[in-house]
Amino acid sequence: MVACGDSNNDEDSSTDASQDKEVLKMATSADFPPFESRDTEGNFEGFDIDLAHKIAEELGYELEIEDMSFDGLIGALQSGRVDMVMAGMSTTEKRQKNVDFSNEYNRSGEMFISKADASIESLENLEGKTVGVQLGTIQEEGAEKLSEEYGFEVKKVDDASILIQELNSNRIDVGYMDKTVAVGYVDEQGFVGFDDPTTVSPGMGVAFPKDSELVEDVNNILEDLEESGELDELKDKWLSDSE
Repeated sequence: MVACGDSNNDEDSSTDASQDKEVLKMATSADFPPFESRDTEGNFEGFDIDLAHKIAEELGYELEIEDMSFDGLIGALQSGRVDMVMAGMSTTEKRQKNVDFSNEYNRSGEMFISKADASIESLENLEGKTVGVQLGTIQEEGAEKLSEEYGFEVKKVDDASILIQELNSNRIDVGYMDKTVAVGYVDEQGFVGFDDPTTVSPGMGVAFPKDSELVEDVNNILEDLEESGELDELKDKWLSDSE
């Protein structure tokens, strides 16, 4: 493990790092509830966060989490800055050219959301509209393709929270997001939405630098968590109201 060891650049850790434990450095983009966000005290929380703590515990490491923009996560792995990434990241073929992934641990799909009075209920209603997406996401790739067929403009922003601000400020007409995340915003802010009927996105995986020795171990842990029911417990805790 290239990045494991003591660090002077801690941004968050599960507990005070004990001196006899190596550090497992994980990067995330904490603007993606219910997968990763911060609570009112600034602590990381979410499905990925809880799962990451379980993985680190099983590996015998102290978990250290660094928050960064989603479009910088792959680069952080490639440079050896972190050991793994958990950020609701889909295991696309394009990403697999640059990083390795664990087995999939969740699958959501995509959703278009808009204000309730916008009367946008299908792909055909998107013609001439501006659709917002988060940079570096699978939704960015999907929107680029769909825009050619359905005649809408794509606007790219740095994170999901900005996407919601753009929607509320009428700077975009529609947000295109992971379905689980989108449903949370629909419930919270009164948006409406419809599922993207055109694609079945790959599921989410833990990302690692190429040829990381962690991949096999994490796959074994994910398998054990699935067999024991602990993975389903986490999904019930964080995702059940969104699916």
